[in-house]
Amino acid sequence: MPDSSRGPLDGLLVADFSRILAGPYATMLMADLGAEVVKVEGPGGDDTRTWMPPVRDEVSTYYLSVNRNKRSIALDLKDPDDLAVARDLARRADIVVENFRPGGLAKYGLDYDSVSADNERVVYASISGFGSAGGAHLPGYDLMVQAMSGLMSLTGDPDGPPYRAGISVFDVMTGMHALVGVLAALNERHASGRGQHVEVNLLSSALSGLVNQTGAYVAGGTVPHRMGNAHPSLFPYEPLPAADGDIIVIAGNDRQFAALATALGVPELVDDPRFLHNDDRTAHREELRPLLEEALARRTKAEWFEILSGVGVASGPINSVAEGVAFADSLGLEPVVEVGDGDDAVPLVRNPIRFSRSAARYELPPPTLDQQGAEVRSWLQGLAAQEEGR
Repeated sequence: MPDSSRGPLDGLLVADFSRILAGPYATMLMADLGAEVVKVEGPGGDDTRTWMPPVRDEVSTYYLSVNRNKRSIALDLKDPDDLAVARDLARRADIVVENFRPGGLAKYGLDYDSVSADNERVVYASISGFGSAGGAHLPGYDLMVQAMSGLMSLTGDPDGPPYRAGISVFDVMTGMHALVGVLAALNERHASGRGQHVEVNLLSSALSGLVNQTGAYVAGGTVPHRMGNAHPSLFPYEPLPAADGDIIVIAGNDRQFAALATALGVPELVDDPRFLHNDDRTAHREELRPLLEEALARRTKAEWFEILSGVGVASGPINSVAEGVAFADSLGLEPVVEVGDGDDAVPLVRNPIRFSRSAARYELPPPTLDQQGAEVRSWLQGLAAQEEGR
């Protein structure tokens, strides 16, 4: 197979046995940064190929969003010949990523112990829902973890039902944790010459990712609860109504609050003993909120965004996804990239990491099922022939 010959992960081969979101997101980031990623799919393909609508050219946009820059090979692990190809790929890989249920690959000789016996330098990342001990039997769906970690208990109106986040937030977070673990293990391999097993799971990522909320409980004994759009430790830090709709308004410290009050034309609030410091403002939020709302009602949200941004106060409109993409584009962030060439090019969201020298690549559109199967098999056969000829 041709080398990417660019990117900070250039020269690394990734055998990707993952599907759906957490694993494919991690391996797409690796591929963007130059790694050669071979996506191993069962005969039916990645589940997300069928998760539609929405679609683009009859292909699920869910699948498209996390599978660019990869080569697909379809392998039935129950078939001896296909299994031999999978094992050969894992034996040659720098990185293996899988999200089968814990222990699910052992019967195929593709678990960490089996792979590392023939490939001691392999960094093998396992992604699960609830770990490989007591939760090994539980399926790892993001919605389950949003519910069981406590996130849903924090999301929604105080007197309303709990809600899930608008995205599979813990799948994405766990994918990033997997990438961090893999990169750390690769760095350690420079010293030891050996790979290792990296394990991440959605529940642990969730509890870590809930940061101040889990910290409130484990360090302070406080069980957080739903507060709508309010923040438990800051005020203002929520949407507030302007003349034509809500705008996010944030004052993260006393200096920012002073700038906010002055910009709103109510500088007297700065010296009010109820609002002197953040803990005062948080304690007296029900008294402060109507005073801010009265001032904000004098202008539109667009006017306030310009005014408040001009004085260093964090604020912003509540955009749709389309408006969010357009706003990023207006800032010169170039959020959309064309992946592939000509009629095969697919518009996708840019890799968020920027390097001063090693740019991300956008060469291969998300593959059709087994699109590079013959190419991968031929490449592996060529390597085997070279080894036999030595």
